[in-house]
Amino acid sequence: MKFNVNQQDLQQALNYCQGVIEKKSTLPILSNILLDAKSSQLTVTATDLDLIFIHQIHNIEVIDEGKTTTTLSTIYDIARKLSSGKKISLNLTETSKLHLESEKSIFNLNCISASEFPLTDENFNENEFTIKSKDLLKLLNKCKFSVSNDETRHYLSGIYLHQTEVENKCYLTAVATDSHRMSISKLRLDKKKDFEPIILPKKTIFQLCSLLESYDGDVKISNIKSKIKFELNNSILISKLIDGKFPNYIQVIPKNNQKKLDVDLELFQNSVDRVASVSLDKKDGVKFNLKKDMLDLSVNNTNSGDGKETLPVKFEHDMEISFNSKYLIDVATQIDGNRIELFLNDSGSPALIKDPGDFDSIFVVMPMKG
Repeated sequence: MKFNVNQQDLQQALNYCQGVIEKKSTLPILSNILLDAKSSQLTVTATDLDLIFIHQIHNIEVIDEGKTTTTLSTIYDIARKLSSGKKISLNLTETSKLHLESEKSIFNLNCISASEFPLTDENFNENEFTIKSKDLLKLLNKCKFSVSNDETRHYLSGIYLHQTEVENKCYLTAVATDSHRMSISKLRLDKKKDFEPIILPKKTIFQLCSLLESYDGDVKISNIKSKIKFELNNSILISKLIDGKFPNYIQVIPKNNQKKLDVDLELFQNSVDRVASVSLDKKDGVKFNLKKDMLDLSVNNTNSGDGKETLPVKFEHDMEISFNSKYLIDVATQIDGNRIELFLNDSGSPALIKDPGDFDSIFVVMPMKG
C-alpha cells in the first residue's frame, strides 16, 4: 500500500474518527482506524462496535493499492501538527510499519493487520428516505440538550425519532427528556415514510451533529431493526439503536397553562445568566417573582451571596416559581425568534415554553422546589 493525500483532507477525516473511538479501549484493534487505498480514493473507517464511521477522500494518488490499521490518536496527532495543506505520503513497509512522510518529517507507525478489523456488512437499502442536512441538524440541536445522562434508564439516553401525523401532514418528530425537562421538535415530510420509531443514542447524535455542521446537502436515512444508517456525500455513519420503550411523552405536555409570560429573548437570557452567577454549582433555582408586566429574578446561595434583577415583561398575573437556570439557558439558546413565551399554571406545575419564531418546537421545564 502506497498513496499520497492532502494534509487537510486527512486531518478532517481523522478528526471525525476521534468522536467514535473510545479513549480506553480493551481491544487494541478498536483504538485503530482502517485505511484502505484503492482506485484513487482513501477510505478511513473507525468503530467502537456500536458505531461505525466510514469516510472517503476522493482523487488521491494511489501508487499501490492496499489496506492496514494504525492507532488513531498517534496518526491524528501527527497529521494535525504537519503543515496545512501539504502532501503526506504513506507507505506500508515490508516490516508492517506505516511509513509517513511530509516535508522534512518522517514517522514509522505500528500497524495491526486489516483482517483483524471488525467490519459488518448489512443490507440497509430496504427503506431509505432523504432529509436536508440543515433540517436534520436543527431537529437534533433542538432536542439533544434534554437527553438524559442517567445510566439506569437507558431508554432516556437518546433522542426518540418517529413519524407523526397532524391534520394529514406527516412529520419526523424528535423528542428528548431527562424527566426534569423535555424538548420536542418536528420536521415536515413530503409524504409518509417507511420508518419505524427508534431511539438514537447520545454518542451517535453528537457524532452526527459534528458531520452535519460542515455539510450542506441531502442525508439518506435507512434503518433495519436494530441499526440506522446516515449517508452524506463522503461519509457514512452506522449506529446501533437503543433497545427500550420511550415513555408516552404526549401526556407530559401541559394542557392548561393559561398564564402567558412573554419576554424579549436576549434580555431574558442575559438576565438569567447574570443572576445565576452567584450560584456556584448552578443547583440553586432562579426564583421568578411575577407581577403585572414585571419579572423579578433572584438567586440566593448560602455560601456565595445573592443576586437580583428586574425585567419588563408581558404578564397579567401574580405568581412565584423557581427554575434551574441552566435548563432555561439551554432552551433560550435554541429559540429562533427574538422573543420567548413561557406558559405557566402554578408554582408546582411544569412550564410550557414556546418559540414564536418556530411553531414546530416546544419545550417543557419542571419547576424547582423552593
